[in-house]
Amino acid sequence: MINAGIIGGAGYTAGELLRILINHPDVDIAFVQSNSQAGKPIASVHTSLIGETFLHFTAQGDYGKADVLFLCMGHGKSAAFLEATPVPPEVRIIDLSTDFRAESPSHEFVYGLPELQRSRIREANRIANPGCFATAIQLALLPLARHGLLEDDVHIHAVTGATGAGQAPGATTHFSWRDNNLSVYKAFSHQHLAEIRQSLTQLQPGFAHQLNFLPLRGNFSRGIFATAYLYTDLGADKARDLYEAFYAGSPFVFLSPSNPDLKQVVNTNKGVLYLEKHGSRLLIISMIDNLLKGASGQAVQNMNLMFGLDEAAGLRLKPSQF
Repeated sequence: MINAGIIGGAGYTAGELLRILINHPDVDIAFVQSNSQAGKPIASVHTSLIGETFLHFTAQGDYGKADVLFLCMGHGKSAAFLEATPVPPEVRIIDLSTDFRAESPSHEFVYGLPELQRSRIREANRIANPGCFATAIQLALLPLARHGLLEDDVHIHAVTGATGAGQAPGATTHFSWRDNNLSVYKAFSHQHLAEIRQSLTQLQPGFAHQLNFLPLRGNFSRGIFATAYLYTDLGADKARDLYEAFYAGSPFVFLSPSNPDLKQVVNTNKGVLYLEKHGSRLLIISMIDNLLKGASGQAVQNMNLMFGLDEAAGLRLKPSQF
């Protein structure tokens, strides 16, 4: 069995991670560390886990008893934690923050998008889990980059649910503001653009076109619905063939034969894609659950690869509370 520890156990991503790992056939949870909730029953915070676990949060985990640590802290906190904490070198680490997504000689983290980096993930000791918007958008564009077909600017709109902002309440997350509402934020400047471009240029080194990305806050709890379009001479049938071939070995990415809707992916680890050709424009719809394929589900997918398990182990999921 794999002994897993979770650092930063009180937030949405940790709750979803616990929901998966409790039912994973090859995992035992060694500890769940939370400074804010230490000593409390986990199910008193993650209430959908009542009857599923009787573990309590701890203020300090025994890192030597873990085979893998999941870092579920806020952005900037993972790097600080690793700098201050003597984690044994044999313990594998999966970081769900943005701290190590930019690959660099200064750290050992591998960017953990399985559909792009599967072989490297299998050999890695440290994984930087991709961002949620970045996952949805990369799934939409990677097959084109593989064949050098990103030959023009790409226009992207993506709507995310309120859980994408995390558990801490804020002016744009409380119900009375979010309900029956829609807004753009971080237009053309979202932090996930850097990791998207990193992956696209890995497959298409000469790619230098604009990624015109408009992120939107949606009035729903979870999920990402992304649309991307670009000008290309690629025909509809050929485009579908390229996507089918690219994702042939990916257990969670599917091409829909008809125009999809977001509820098809919520509470799953799926990425669902749909292609349409409109004159010289290719439209790609990409949908994921931001907390699962965009965070905790993908983290477990990476863990499975790192430990030589079936990539899909433990990821046939029960509905969550959201």
